Amino acid sequence: MGYRVGVDIGGTFTDFCVVDEEKRSLETLKVLSRPDAPGAEVLQGLDEIARRFAIPPTSVTYFTHGSTVGVNAIIQKRGARLCLLVTEGFRDVLELARLKIPDPYDLFSRRPPPLVPRDRVLEIRARMNPDGSTALAPDEASVLAALAQAEALGAEAIVVALLHAYANPEHERAVRRIIAAARPALPVFCSAEVWPIVREYERSITACIHGSVQPMIAHYITRLEAALAQRGVPAAPMITKSNGGVMTAAAGKVRSIEMLLSGTAAGAIGAGFVARQAGFARVMSLDIGGTSADVALLRDGLPDFRSGELVGEYPIYLPTVSVSSIGAGGGSIATVDALGVLRVGPQSAGSVPGPACYGRGGTQATITDAFAVAGVLGAGELGYGAVTVDLAAAAAAIDRVAAALGRERVAAAEAVIALAVANMYREVSRLYSQVGEEPSGYALLAFGGAGPMLGCLLAEELGMAAVIVPQAPGVLAALGGLLADLRSDFVRVAFLDVAEAAMPALAAALAELAAEARAWLAANQGDGEAGRISVTADMRYRGQSYELEVPLEAAWITGAQTQRIAQAFHARHQEVYGHADKEAPVHLVALRVVIAGATPKPEFPPVEAAAHAPVPRGRVPVAHRGAVVEAALFDRAALAPGSRFAGPAVVVQDDATCWVPPGFGGEVDAFGNMILRRG
Repeated sequence: MGYRVGVDIGGTFTDFCVVDEEKRSLETLKVLSRPDAPGAEVLQGLDEIARRFAIPPTSVTYFTHGSTVGVNAIIQKRGARLCLLVTEGFRDVLELARLKIPDPYDLFSRRPPPLVPRDRVLEIRARMNPDGSTALAPDEASVLAALAQAEALGAEAIVVALLHAYANPEHERAVRRIIAAARPALPVFCSAEVWPIVREYERSITACIHGSVQPMIAHYITRLEAALAQRGVPAAPMITKSNGGVMTAAAGKVRSIEMLLSGTAAGAIGAGFVARQAGFARVMSLDIGGTSADVALLRDGLPDFRSGELVGEYPIYLPTVSVSSIGAGGGSIATVDALGVLRVGPQSAGSVPGPACYGRGGTQATITDAFAVAGVLGAGELGYGAVTVDLAAAAAAIDRVAAALGRERVAAAEAVIALAVANMYREVSRLYSQVGEEPSGYALLAFGGAGPMLGCLLAEELGMAAVIVPQAPGVLAALGGLLADLRSDFVRVAFLDVAEAAMPALAAALAELAAEARAWLAANQGDGEAGRISVTADMRYRGQSYELEVPLEAAWITGAQTQRIAQAFHARHQEVYGHADKEAPVHLVALRVVIAGATPKPEFPPVEAAAHAPVPRGRVPVAHRGAVVEAALFDRAALAPGSRFAGPAVVVQDDATCWVPPGFGGEVDAFGNMILRRG
C-alpha cells in the first residue's frame, strides 16, 4: 500500500491531492504555479508533501498530472514555428476557415489570424479522390521544393494536411517519407494520424495545433519523468486528457494534443464524483480559478462530450469534455474605460504578479481584491500559507477603481463582484438556452479557489435552490485526475446510408475500430479485453451540412438493425432541434468508438452524521448589497458531518474560502460536502 498523487497545474496555483490507499484519507496542498519554469511547481509540491505530511516520494504508487504547458503555448503563440503542406490549390484552407465571425452579435468582431500564416502554407502536387483512390501520386520534386522553402522560412516542424486524407492517409505518409529521407531530424505530423475526420479545415487546424505544441509538451514530459525518477517516485506518470481520461506519459509525448484541456476535463470528472456522493442527479459544475470560470452540465454524474472546443482562439476537433469557459476568474482584472464603464476581465493577473492582496507586486484590482475589501477574505492565509492577504494593498487597488467610478471603496468592491456575477449569469444563461433547459432544475457545484466565494451569488441569480461545496473544493481537478479511467477515442469516416445494403461495411468498420481500441488498451494497460467500449455515430438527414453525434448499441450494427439506428438519430434530432422527420433518409458520416480501462479508484467511506449547530470561532463584518452584515466565521475542519448553520457566514479552509450570504443555510453531509440551500 502507498499513496496516490494527483496534480493539476492552473494559472495561479498548482493543486495536489494525496490519497492514502490504506486509510482512504485525503491530504491536499497548493503551491504557486511557475509559468517561468513549468514543472518546478510539481517538484516543489512533492517536497512540501514530504515535509508537511511525512509522505516521501518513494511511497507514491500512482501519479497523475495535468498541465497548462500546451494551452499556454497556443494562447501566448509560443508553439513551434510551423509550415503547413497542402494539396495544390488549397493554400487558403486556414484563411477561409468556416467564414464565420467569432461573435454573431458583434459585427465588428474579427477572426484570429491563422495559426500558420499564409506565407508558411506551401502547396505540393498530389491528389486523392474522395473514395481514397489516387488521382495524382505525390510529386517528389514538389515535396522537396516545399521542404527547401520551409527551411528557408525557419520551420521547426511540418504539418501535412492533404485533401481527403481521412479516406486514405497514404499520400500524407508518402510525403513524410520523402521529407524524412532528406531531413530525418525535422518533425513531420500527418493530419490523418492526428485525427482523421472529414472536412479540410477542421482536420488541418487540429493537426496544426498538435504540431505547434507537440515538441514542447514532449520535452516537458521527458523532463518531468526524469525529475520524478530523480526524486525517487517509482510510479510512471499518467497524463490527464481533454476527454476526461488518462494516458501514459509515453502516449502523452506522441498524442500531445489530447492533454490541452485536461484541467477543465479533470475538474468535471471530480465534480461528477462529488455529485454522485451528494445524491444530486443534475448538477452544474462551476470551477473558478485564477483566470477563468469553467462551467459544465452533469447528468447522473456524467458530463457531455463535444468537438470544436477552443484552445485560446483556435478550435480543436477531438472529443473533449464539454466545458464552457468564461473570462471571470479570481484574478480577473477590474478596469474603468474612457467612458467611465466598469469592466471585469478577461485579462487576468495570473500567478505573477497575482491579485494586489497577494502581496507579490500586483497593483491592479481583481475580483479577489474586491472580496478582500468586502470582508470575505482576510481571516486567514490562502493557498496553504503560500499567500497572506494584504488588505492594505487590496484597498489601494480598489481605490483606483473607486476614484474612476466616483464611488466609495466598499461600493466599488461590491460593483466589481456584482459585475463578475452578471458576466457569469449571461454566459451560463446562454449555455442553458442552447440545451433547452432551466437552471432551476440543477444544483450548482462550486469548486476551484474562487468558486465557493461566488457560487451562492450566482446560484441566487439563476434561481438554483442548492449549492454543493466539496470537502476540498480548491483541489477538485487534481482529485478528478485520480478518478479518471484510461480512455481513448477512435474514428472512421464512413459516408453510408442507414440502409440494409450498408450494414456489412458498417459492421466491418466497427470491427476494425474495436480491434484498434483494444490494441491501444492492451499496449497501455496490459489487457485490452477488459475495456468498456461505447459506440457513437455522426449522423444527419441526407442533404444536411452538419451532423449530430448519436449513441448507438454495437448490437444494432452487427445485427443490421437499421430501424433502431435511424430511430436513435430521429430521437436525438428531436431532442436538440425540437423536430424530426421520421420519413427522411438518414446518412451516417462517421463511426466513433471510445474505450475505457478502469483504474484503481480512491474510496471515501461515509461518516455517520449527527445533527448539531457548530460554534463559530468569531464574526466578521461583510459588505453585502449596500449594507454591512455580521457573518459567522467557521473553520471548515470544524464542520463535522451533520453540522448545520445559517448565513451570513464565511467558511475558511486552506484551499478556498466560502461565502454564504444571508438567505442561505448550510449542512455538512456524510462525505464532508457542504450543502447550501436557499431558505
